[in-house]
Amino acid sequence: MGDKPIWEQIGSSFIQHYYQLFDNDRTQLGAIYIDASCLTWEGQQFQGKAAIVEKLSSLPFQKIQHSITAQDHQPTPDSCIISMVVGQLKVMVLPQW
Repeated sequence: MGDKPIWEQIGSSFIQHYYQLFDNDRTQLGAIYIDASCLTWEGQQFQGKAAIVEKLSSLPFQKIQHSITAQDHQPTPDSCIISMVVGQLKVMVLPQW
C-alpha cells in the first residue's frame, strides 16, 4: 500500500472501516458522523449524527454484506478526500411476524 498516494491509502482504509461497521453493527457508525453530516437514502435526506444513525439502524434488513468491486479516491483543494465506491450488496431480510 505504500506505493499509492496518501489520499488513496486513507480513502481505502476509511471505506474498509465504514463498511465493516455497516455490515456488523450499524449503530456504531455514529462515531463517523458529526452533526453537520448529511445522508441521502433513496431520495430521503437526513442531517446530523442522530438522524443518520437512526435511519441506518432502522433499515429493514438484519444482515448485509458489502462486496466492493471498485473504489476511487480523489484529493480536494481543501485537504479532504472524495471517495466513490461501486459494489454489490448481499442482504438477508428476516420475516416479520
